[in-house]
Amino acid sequence: MHLNLYDEMSILNWIILVAGFCLIPSGVLWLCRRFSILGKIGPVLLLYGLGIIIGNIGLMPQQMPAVQELLSNAMVPLAIPLMLFSCTFRMSGARSQILAMVTGLISVTAAVIIGYLLFGANIPEGAKVGGMLTGVYTGGTINLAALKTMLGVADETYILINSYDILVSFLYLSFLLAIGIKLFRKFLPNALGDFTSRDAAAIKAEMDKENENPYKGLFTREGMSHAGKLMGLTVLIVGVSAGVALVLPESVFMTIFILMLTTLGIAASFSKKVRNLKYSYDIGMYFIYIFCIVVASMADLSKLDFVGGLDLLGYLLIAVFGSLVLQVIFAKIFRIDSDMMVISSVTFINSPPFVPMMAAAMKNKDVLIPGLTIGVIGYAVGNYLGFLMSQLLALL
Repeated sequence: MHLNLYDEMSILNWIILVAGFCLIPSGVLWLCRRFSILGKIGPVLLLYGLGIIIGNIGLMPQQMPAVQELLSNAMVPLAIPLMLFSCTFRMSGARSQILAMVTGLISVTAAVIIGYLLFGANIPEGAKVGGMLTGVYTGGTINLAALKTMLGVADETYILINSYDILVSFLYLSFLLAIGIKLFRKFLPNALGDFTSRDAAAIKAEMDKENENPYKGLFTREGMSHAGKLMGLTVLIVGVSAGVALVLPESVFMTIFILMLTTLGIAASFSKKVRNLKYSYDIGMYFIYIFCIVVASMADLSKLDFVGGLDLLGYLLIAVFGSLVLQVIFAKIFRIDSDMMVISSVTFINSPPFVPMMAAAMKNKDVLIPGLTIGVIGYAVGNYLGFLMSQLLALL
């Protein structure tokens, strides 16, 4: 059986598109390490920008939508277990750490509800947006992506949320770095360095890791062995999760599928053998990078209503700065250490990758490991809280 020229071109286009989407993130990551200004912008923002350009230049082959759908649907389910495998779900007995985590979660959920009451009625899919904001501001990008898929949110809405999130998060970080840290230290308890996390070697290792290529060594014999085991376990978890979801009504398939992935990923992380496999988080994050450029390429800029999205901007401002205000109030009431409160807020709002940067800005490396621990828990509960919040807001 011979393929005609049209079929050969179709297959070639598929290969080029898939390879392009999968390889571009590696180039962006290299550029971020090579040029400091790009490193400050970050790979996620750069990939969104490239994706939007790719999707709107009008030169893409007709196979583009099929490739976009395939990759966007595949990347998040693969990333969720991988990013959870290396997590250690353990809290120390530090009072400030536990209180900062609990009050942070309460503050985010309360701010999302307040924002919905003020702006939600004017936002298409407002309840789902509230669920996504709960997920991203208790976890991170992976939770936002998972909840987009789980709740069936439109691509245009997802891109608009990301666009505003970048703006609001920048304003939030700028406030903390300019005056917030000093301000909160003046009227909240501040026991600089007085935390139970005293493992200097572990702290230094985490700080040093931020300056290294996380994928260095992946293509060695040991690295490929670890990657093979991780992908085998991930595919198994994806298969089991899909199998469980398939026996239930089709209307709840994606919800059950994502929650099963999260639950099984957490369960696997309690195995020391699984947790000790290298590169799980980094491979999972690479899948998220692919997802970022693919989903951005699906956005049609001609259909984005930025003016009509002002209510959404207001919603994000309330969610971010409202949660910070509430957490400061809780910190005052319960006498939570100021630096722990700040690192907890940054962990939830900006996700764990920003923890080392903020710890360095505060000149307090002792908050690093507690901040990352809180962030891991945020990743784990973000999908659950986001889904529950969307259901709650739909009743209001």
